[in-house]
Amino acid sequence: FPSHDIRSDVIDYRIEGDDMQAVIVTLDPSEVVIAEAGMMLYMTDGVAMQTSMAMDKNKGFFGNLMKAAGRMLTGESFFITNFENTASQRADVAFAAPYPGKIIPLDLQQLDGRIICQKDSFLCAAKGVSVGIAFQRKLGTGLFGGEGFIMQKLEGDGLAFVHAGGHVFERYLTPGVVIVT
Repeated sequence: FPSHDIRSDVIDYRIEGDDMQAVIVTLDPSEVVIAEAGMMLYMTDGVAMQTSMAMDKNKGFFGNLMKAAGRMLTGESFFITNFENTASQRADVAFAAPYPGKIIPLDLQQLDGRIICQKDSFLCAAKGVSVGIAFQRKLGTGLFGGEGFIMQKLEGDGLAFVHAGGHVFERYLTPGVVIVT
């Protein structure tokens, strides 16, 4: 995704809290953030909420229906909720983590436009980010890895926020280094 051709809304945010975190997204007029159903903590005046099947213009009705059904396989809602700032000034919408842990902001443009994460980890994202499913291809990982075969796939060039339970630390692996979890 070239940096000069960003298709997702560019949103401002801040993360508050320690063990029970929330992400507060500040939307400019007409900006939109998408979220998993039931994750909203609060919204200020001017934010309109609309639930949809998260239509992708390139997939057609049947493709979008299959994508929504796939989301249900990951334990997510059939629908995505859009939060749009319909006011003429900036407005906030906040999303809370469902259990103790950390909210991790992911700039998909810096992650080659795609990341695979465990099911139930998606919290919210800038409009333009696509939320789908991916399948674990390794039999042992799918059976014994604790997360099963169905994962979440986030694609696009905007910000996405995921939630991870417990303590989170970052590890950079050099070529040839393997970590077994």
